[in-house]
Amino acid sequence: MEPKISVLMGIYNCADTLEKSLDSLLNQTYQNFVVIMCDDGSKDNTYEVARNYVDRYPEKFILLKNEKNMGLTYTLNKCLDKAETKYVARQDGDDISYPDRFQKEYDFLETHSEYSFVSCAMDYADEQGIWNTGTVINEPEMKNFIFGSPFCHGPSMTRTDVLKSINGYRDIDNTRGVEDYDLWFRLYAAGYRGYNLSEALYQMFDGRDAQSRRTFKRRQNEAWVMYNGFKDCKVNPLFRLFALKPIIVGLLPNKIYKILRKTH
Repeated sequence: MEPKISVLMGIYNCADTLEKSLDSLLNQTYQNFVVIMCDDGSKDNTYEVARNYVDRYPEKFILLKNEKNMGLTYTLNKCLDKAETKYVARQDGDDISYPDRFQKEYDFLETHSEYSFVSCAMDYADEQGIWNTGTVINEPEMKNFIFGSPFCHGPSMTRTDVLKSINGYRDIDNTRGVEDYDLWFRLYAAGYRGYNLSEALYQMFDGRDAQSRRTFKRRQNEAWVMYNGFKDCKVNPLFRLFALKPIIVGLLPNKIYKILRKTH
């Protein structure tokens, strides 16, 4: 049976977590998929761990390799070029998909042709375990993009022809660290829409203070994506003023930022 889903995985220095991540895919209730991994110039033995899965499950895993670190967008596009399935799903090498993730996302897209992609809520975990479960807006509108990405990237599943119609991810310096936010804007600008399942079907490895550790460069990139995204989506020009928000947040002292986070 030809696979219906290609799982795109850019893997980089994740040898310690990759086995658990790949095992979560092998444990899916829906098994009609193939995993396309690309090692992005890892310095540890990530490639060897991935190679072991290819050797053990050659029908399930494909392994590519960058000779040097090229970044996530380049790496995901390299995987996308190899995808010949109806859908493409995402997964990161330090995250976990819960057993029924693929089945529920696949069933949704099969029965809701009006949506081009689907994602879901996530559990956030660190070394001590799950510390938060996110909430989502089922049908994000452009106003929801004001507060940041309205879709989680790791647990997303997209129609392959749709993703390829916009040439995949935009591999430029201005989208580094906010590749998914830029992708959703571009999909909406092209007339496509997405949906969020309320159930958490994915566990993301994420430190509790990750937000406060974002670099100012990433804040600048977020502002660039917001400004151009609202412009390309042809919404009220006043929306573009919200591009100042990540810059202002980036200038706040960490103590003030953490207080504001706790009150929202």
